[in-house]
Amino acid sequence: MKIILDSVRIYAFHGVMPQENKIGAYFTVSAELETDFSRAMATDELEGTVSYADVFDVIKKEMATPSKLLEHVGGRIITTLFRSFPTVTKIKLRIIKENPPMGADCKGAGIEIEETRK
Repeated sequence: MKIILDSVRIYAFHGVMPQENKIGAYFTVSAELETDFSRAMATDELEGTVSYADVFDVIKKEMATPSKLLEHVGGRIITTLFRSFPTVTKIKLRIIKENPPMGADCKGAGIEIEETRK
C-alpha cells in the first residue's frame, strides 16, 4: 500500500552556482510512502491513512529552504516525512531540476532516494 504524489511542480532556489540561488528554477518532486491504510479502506475515514495533502505540505516547506545540493534537500524531506508520519515504513523520493544549467539539452537532472524506516 502506497500514498503517491506524482510530479508535483515547485519553484525553488537550490543549486551550487550563485545564479541558481538568485533566479531559482522549477523542480518536479515525486514521492511514494508505504503505509498500511487498510483501516481507511474499511472505514472511509482519513484517520486510517496518511493525507497526501499533509505530505505535500512537508515537501513544500522543505523545498522552500534553499540548499546547494538536491541530496541535502532530499535527506531533509525523508527525515521530516518519517518523523511526521509514524505509520510510514518506506519512502521513495525523486527530485528533478528542470532544465539544469549544465550546457546539455536535457529535460531535467536530479536524485532519487529509497529509504526504509530504521
